[in-house]
Amino acid sequence: MNKVYEGRRIGILGGTFNPIHLAHLRIAEEVREACVLDQVIFIPAADPPHKPIADGVAFGHRLAMVEAAIAGQTSFAVSDLEARRYGKSFSVDTLEILRQQNLTDQLFFIIGLDSYRDIASWKEYPRLFRLANLVVTTRPGVHIKDPLDVLPVAMRGEFCYSAAARSFRHSSGHMLIFLQET
Repeated sequence: MNKVYEGRRIGILGGTFNPIHLAHLRIAEEVREACVLDQVIFIPAADPPHKPIADGVAFGHRLAMVEAAIAGQTSFAVSDLEARRYGKSFSVDTLEILRQQNLTDQLFFIIGLDSYRDIASWKEYPRLFRLANLVVTTRPGVHIKDPLDVLPVAMRGEFCYSAAARSFRHSSGHMLIFLQET
């Protein structure tokens, strides 16, 4: 089923941002340009499930670092969504809330290849593909030789691959896009 969106094209970039650095900003801008996004929202994790916050840096401080880093960039925004809800900062829960709040927006969840390779360990990971497009970025010099190698085995039947677009279409209509740096 193809979806028709009348709203904005919004990128979602989560992380501990401890600290936010140039690579985060570069990834956000490259994905914004490649996917023709209206905006990228940075969402600091309040209580990340996969790794502790190094040095116990408080959420408010990490949020302030992101605000300072994106100041003046109108196509970037920051959200304190994960601090306003209870429990671990599971991506699927965050995307569910964003989907409910922005029914007409097309969401693009941005993650690195390292995180994507562990996606089968994430809470309710198959739902991620139903809630948003996933954009997987790689580090310079890291290339994906066979896209099927990085597709979760249990979900392969839910995707069709387009070699020309270098992306997969999920049965929900959302895309799984691999952006490889040279």
